[in-house]
Formats: sequence, C-alpha cells, structure tokens
Amino acid sequence: MKAEIKHAGRRHFLKTAATAGAGLLLSTGGPAVGRARAGAAESGAGTVPTRPFGGSGVQVSMLSLGGMFDIPSNQLLLKQALRWGVTYWDTADCYGGGRSEKGIGKFFKRYPEKRSQVFLVTKSDRRDPKGMTRLLERSLERLQTDYVDLYFIHGVRRIGELTDATRAWAEEAKKAGRIRLFGFSTHSNMEACMLAAAGLGWIDGIMMKYNYRLMHEPEMKAAVKACVAAGIGLTAMKTQGGGVVTAATESELRVAGRFLKKGYTGPQAKLKAVWENPHIASICSQMPSLDILMANAAAAMNTTRLSAADMHLLRRLDRETAATFCAGCADICESCLSEPVPVADIMRYLMYRRNYGDARRAAAHFARLPLDVRRRLTTTDYRPAEDKCPRRMPIGRLMAEAARELGETGTRS
Repeated sequence: MKAEIKHAGRRHFLKTAATAGAGLLLSTGGPAVGRARAGAAESGAGTVPTRPFGGSGVQVSMLSLGGMFDIPSNQLLLKQALRWGVTYWDTADCYGGGRSEKGIGKFFKRYPEKRSQVFLVTKSDRRDPKGMTRLLERSLERLQTDYVDLYFIHGVRRIGELTDATRAWAEEAKKAGRIRLFGFSTHSNMEACMLAAAGLGWIDGIMMKYNYRLMHEPEMKAAVKACVAAGIGLTAMKTQGGGVVTAATESELRVAGRFLKKGYTGPQAKLKAVWENPHIASICSQMPSLDILMANAAAAMNTTRLSAADMHLLRRLDRETAATFCAGCADICESCLSEPVPVADIMRYLMYRRNYGDARRAAAHFARLPLDVRRRLTTTDYRPAEDKCPRRMPIGRLMAEAARELGETGTRS
C-alpha cells in the first residue's frame, strides 16, 4: 500500500482528500478546487506523522479516529485508517449504546495481529471504583482485548470528581495490565481541570476542547503549559470550533477562499492551526466516512505550515463569530443563575444536533436531564449569565431553542 501511495495512489488520495472536509461541501469543479487538489498533492509523506504523548514515552498518531459512528458497519474504514497511519483510536462505553466498542472488537477479532498497532482509548461514565471496574471489564470484552492503552474518566467538570480512591484504582489497574495510562476527558471548566490535574502527579492524559478559538486564550495557554510541564499527554477535540449558533459571515467565506488558493480547505486549515502547537499530541476527529478520513489524513501529512497571516485570519474569524461558540466555561454562566441549569452541557447537546447532525444522540442526552431542569429552561432569567459570558452568547434564546428542538426530537424518537 505504501508503494502505491508514493506513486499514483498517493496522488489520487491527496487530490480527493483536498476536496473533502468535515462540515464543508465543495463544488466538483472550478479553478479553486483544482488548485486545492494540486496543492494537497505536494504533500510528501505516505502516513500520518506521530508525536510523543506527554512524558509517557509512547508515540501516537497526530490524528485520532473518533469512534462516535457506526463502526460495526464501517470495518473497511478501520482498515484504511491503519494503512494511512491513523493508529490512535478513541471510543467510550456509552458511544452508540456500546456499538462503537463492539465494532472495534469485531475488527480485532478478525485481525488480532492489528491490536498491537493501535493506541486504544476508551472511557468510563462511572467515577466510583466498583463502577469503573465493572465498565472496564465490559469494555475489554466488547473490544476483544485484554488491555487498553489509555482509560479516561468521561466528561469531568471539576477535578474533585477524581479522588484518592480514583488514583488507587488507576494504579491497581495498571499493575494488573488492564490499562497502560489513565486520565480524563473534559468539555466544561477545562482550564481549571487541566491546571488542577497538573498538580496531582498521576494523570497521564487529558482530552479537552481545543481549537483556533481557544488556543489563544490566556487561561488555555496557561493550562496547556502546566500540563506539558507535568508530562501529561494532550488530545484535542472539537477542533473545528463550530458553535451552537449558525453563522455564515464574510470572514468564513474569506477563510474558505484563502485556504483553497493555498491548497487545502477551511476545515483542513483549522486542523493545521491546532497542530501548530507541538504540545498537542493528537486531534480526535469524528471521521465516519472515507472522504473525511482522507481529508483529515491529507491535512496531517501535508507539512506546509500556516503563515502568520493565516493565523491572523482565523483569529479575526473567531472575533467576528465569538457569540456562536460556547467555550465551556460553565462556572461563569451557571453560577449566575437563580436556579441550577447545566448551560454548558445543553450547549453541547445543541451542537450535537446542529453541527454533527446527530439529533437522536442530542435528544437522548437531553432526556436524561431531570424533568424539573428541562421545565425551567424557558422560565429562568439568563440575563445575569449573558452579562458575564466572555463570548456574549444569547444564552436565554439558546436554552429556549434547546427546550423546543431537543424535546421535540425526543418525542419523535
């Protein structure tokens, strides 16, 4: 396969990939697309490069396959991911009601020799040691393996969710050979969680929201610096910086046009912006189709650096569309409300529906909220939260839209 990629196969792969990108559809012809194909074809590598995962001594592919899609029905995609060097695979016990883990297990059962090539990550929704043990054993059974390379506690909002009992459990699981590394993922209050984790001394890896919007924020820069000093491996997610409010601006069009002229799409450029930080070990991306896998792999293989002007344009795009993106700073907005509402979580559910097109998943998460929380979404006064929001998001309007869109979806489902 490598020989094919070095010749006609590689050229076709990169040309095709330049026209595909998560969240962006391109026309099939015209000079802009032709230049994009030609530019991507200049990439010289045949597989996705690797980076060190913190201080673990492990090298991981700088592009990670996010497992939130129908993996059992997409076995060819897994095989192709390995061929292109996408060897970091991410899943969770809850993805697809377990189908994600089972799909990866189906692949390993058929190709057991491939297991050693994969840096395998799964996650636990439980925090207590007994529950974590039960979920880990179930995950290992589903995944058809006797160990995972990295085990995450899923969706940590505050570092207090990790206790001395958590540390003892992780150490025991490592000794037993069930996990190699341990850490957590976080969508809310990420910077505070990362800074605190850096002081614990026993966290190996963190997955957090990180993109062209967040990477320049002083709080995020300080959190990344602390984690790097502590030897914590960092995986970026939500790297496209898409928000819960649809916004088609002149800047978005300028971004797309500029990068097409340079040989890659806007979504590819946003990935490359994240990779500009050498301390980000990998980007976790949902790649449910070969087109998206090709596009993202091509971006990773293309060694062209973004210029200062490119980065400036992305920062300008962020400024002009700041109110469309929830940065996950939940403690700021939620602490202002007279009654508790999980604003950041609901923003994430809206994103699943509007950006990922996954209405069923969004509705399922929304339905798990207590009934009294769902009822108060449209009666709570969000003005104090909107006044404090660093990105000036229309929180009240979005909560009302969530109550309508996610509740209706759940009823239809």
